[in-house]
Amino acid sequence: MTSPPSAAAASVPTPRDGELGSPAVRAILPLVGAGLRLAGLSYGALRWTLETVPPSVTDRLSRERAIVTARHAAHHVPAYLGHLVERGTDPRRIGAFSSLPETDKASYVDRWSIAERCVDGRIPLRGTTIDESSGSTGTPYNWVRSAEERRHVRRMIGFFARYTFGGAPLVILNAFSMGAWATGMTTAIALEANGLVKATGPHVDKILGTMRELGTAYRYLIVGYPPFVKLLLDEAEAAGFPWDQYETHALLGGEGNSEALRDYLLRRFRSVFSGYGATDIEIGLAAETPASIALRRLAAETPEIAQALFGETGRSPMVFQYNPLLHHVETNAAGELLFTVTRHATLAPKVRYNVHDEGGVIRDDDVRQRLGRSGVTLESLVPGVRRLVRMPFLYVFGRKDSTVSVMGANIYPADVEAGIYADPALAEQVLSYRLAVREARPGETRPLISIQLARGEPSTSLADALASAIEGQLAAQNADYQEAMREYPDLLVPIVELHARGTGPFAGDGDRIKHRYIGEAS
Repeated sequence: MTSPPSAAAASVPTPRDGELGSPAVRAILPLVGAGLRLAGLSYGALRWTLETVPPSVTDRLSRERAIVTARHAAHHVPAYLGHLVERGTDPRRIGAFSSLPETDKASYVDRWSIAERCVDGRIPLRGTTIDESSGSTGTPYNWVRSAEERRHVRRMIGFFARYTFGGAPLVILNAFSMGAWATGMTTAIALEANGLVKATGPHVDKILGTMRELGTAYRYLIVGYPPFVKLLLDEAEAAGFPWDQYETHALLGGEGNSEALRDYLLRRFRSVFSGYGATDIEIGLAAETPASIALRRLAAETPEIAQALFGETGRSPMVFQYNPLLHHVETNAAGELLFTVTRHATLAPKVRYNVHDEGGVIRDDDVRQRLGRSGVTLESLVPGVRRLVRMPFLYVFGRKDSTVSVMGANIYPADVEAGIYADPALAEQVLSYRLAVREARPGETRPLISIQLARGEPSTSLADALASAIEGQLAAQNADYQEAMREYPDLLVPIVELHARGTGPFAGDGDRIKHRYIGEAS
């Protein structure tokens, strides 16, 4: 680990008067912080705030709070001070926020110890917990959380759950993996305010057994990774579980999901929403709302809307909303999202942190303006909602390295998922999939999709049906694929290989928390 800067270098003065911006904004920031703490205690107060404060105001406050966060970190966090100095930024004169260097795992987390990344260069042993990431990128990481930031995350998860699923009590079955991983324990505790919680972990029998014992008189909320919730539904139907007798809702998280998967789940669930977060930053950072889902669906069906909102039509990003007074989100020149958590209670501050997700941010008023050019209003997309929150929209394409390229065409896991789940009869036979390329001869590659069956043995007819469904989805939605098909029609036909459960490239996957969607070239 890198040693902290010397004591002389670490002596950074606190921001001077006049450096923050306009006196009015500078004066209001403490009031905003106090107001957020009070609003966080009341669902109604927080919702009223997010419905009524103009986006121009929250956007300005978000940027100013981000600058204060960076100056606070430069003064109190040895690792961040060292990070600035190494990159030629004077920590005593932090001006334009966009000029500050980014942080990420390679440039920041791997370079400094956990203690050096904490406020005052130490880990408090009272009231502190350690979360462990899933290791889906290859190496699990440890992240420290203060008691206050855990309380905040729980309040925001509870707020989003009530906003999307309503205020009536729920029986919440938390199917996230339990233990050191951030999502499981935090989600279980966060949702206690929304109903009765049982942390089952990802165990089909425990969930169905609990539902049988409690009966059909309750509203159930199943919380878990998208592939597991699909597996739960498939296993329940195969076992003859009377799903239609229960009122069930689903809250997905941990990875993205396609609208095809949502539609598949909506055959049995009353509603399906997803949350967005990263263990590096915090979970519960953003969430789908009725408006964000409607926006995503409209863009998928209307290329001119997709172009106006996301700048392209070849991919369908997930769309969320987030509280700009607690998180500042921006994009860099490469189209990657940068996050700053704007609360001093954060034990290990995150400033312009890059998780290497591609995406962008659109203010509520900007969305309305872009939709208006096509004669669409947000309210028309979600009839029945009395008043919409005016939080900014966060759209996420996914990790930049989550793609394979075949003859110049970028193919994404979401393309494959949409093809599989478009036909429920095919989808119920699939447990997971992996996308790769196969090079038969030098320079000639074809898309390879390895599919793990939920049950039974592989068959040629099923492989052909899945290949046709995936090719149809790619040809209909992926602009890169459409262009490449005209030039290399034989090389763009997907190869689909089926594997019995737990065999081939999926051997040992039973111990993984998350599925792996990109495989090795062959």
